[in-house]
Amino acid sequence: MELWGRMLWALLSGPGRRGSTRGWAFSSWQPQPPLAGLSSAIELVSHWTGVFEKRGIPEARESSEYIVAHVLGAKTFQSLRPALWTQPLTSQQLQCIRELSSRRLQRMPVQYILGEWDFQGLSLRMVPPVFIPRPETEELVEWVLEEVAQRSHAVGSPGSPLILEVGCGSGAISLSLLSQLPQSRVIAVDKREAAISLTHENAQRLRLQDRIWIIHLDMTSERSWTHLPWGPMDLIVSNPPYVFHQDMEQLAPEIRSYEDPAALDGGEEGMDIITHILALAPRLLKDSGSIFLEVDPRHPELVSSWLQSRPDLYLNLVAVRRDFCGSQVECACWHLNVHSPGMESKRRYVLPEVT
Repeated sequence: MELWGRMLWALLSGPGRRGSTRGWAFSSWQPQPPLAGLSSAIELVSHWTGVFEKRGIPEARESSEYIVAHVLGAKTFQSLRPALWTQPLTSQQLQCIRELSSRRLQRMPVQYILGEWDFQGLSLRMVPPVFIPRPETEELVEWVLEEVAQRSHAVGSPGSPLILEVGCGSGAISLSLLSQLPQSRVIAVDKREAAISLTHENAQRLRLQDRIWIIHLDMTSERSWTHLPWGPMDLIVSNPPYVFHQDMEQLAPEIRSYEDPAALDGGEEGMDIITHILALAPRLLKDSGSIFLEVDPRHPELVSSWLQSRPDLYLNLVAVRRDFCGSQVECACWHLNVHSPGMESKRRYVLPEVT
């Protein structure tokens, strides 16, 4: 994972992994005139870095650099032409930087402030309260791509999987898979209207709308699954709500105040949606189809125990990957596959050493 992605995770999360009410977000902010005596990009970055540091804003310099770069039409401060670093800004640019920086002082995540962010090389629109994709989810996508490549090599033909994403959010997972697997098709479902709308927008922006079917659907309602347009699936991929309910209040202000808690809270043990996905998987997947889930590091033992109590599902745990993303909380990616009752059941844990 690139360094900026790791730094961003700290910026987004502070001490915690993922969030409640958003009512206070702009209650105290009022537009103000541009700062006197500050005219260049370097001066503005230095000034707002100091302000953010005094107010306890995580990753103060990165926050100020992203905001100034955005106003000047670049993704990062380092990508600006050096001549722009010292060139005087217009009064309109100065005012825009002040307004965006004021939102950061309200602990709004940078992605929402800028209104867009890159994921797997794709520029995605970001709108609150739709969940912001994290760097470790990019690693989940990479793992899925590895699996598709291995299967394609085994059968000697290009990968053209039919993929179901449960809880599509901004569409980050689905659209990145579509962009890197030109013959694939995706069904993306979410129960939140805001997520469905944003996935539609991002699909159209990236011109991938012809290979994705975006459905407003609550996956906990079993009858809804009978209306899926395609099937059976080769892969199910999900970054489901998996935060333990008791941990919700410990999440960073950026998360608690802006992101949809329904995309985060996984119930008492973070398993509510995970178990729904696993219970439905045999009915939705082809034989030897696979499930890829992003889960909490406490879930391996819990999910293993749950699977042992449900032998009728014929699910095998193939591998677990643990990940540290520069935050204080790790995540794990799970790969499971479904097999016919006559197939031999094997389990293989893969826990790469973390340095």
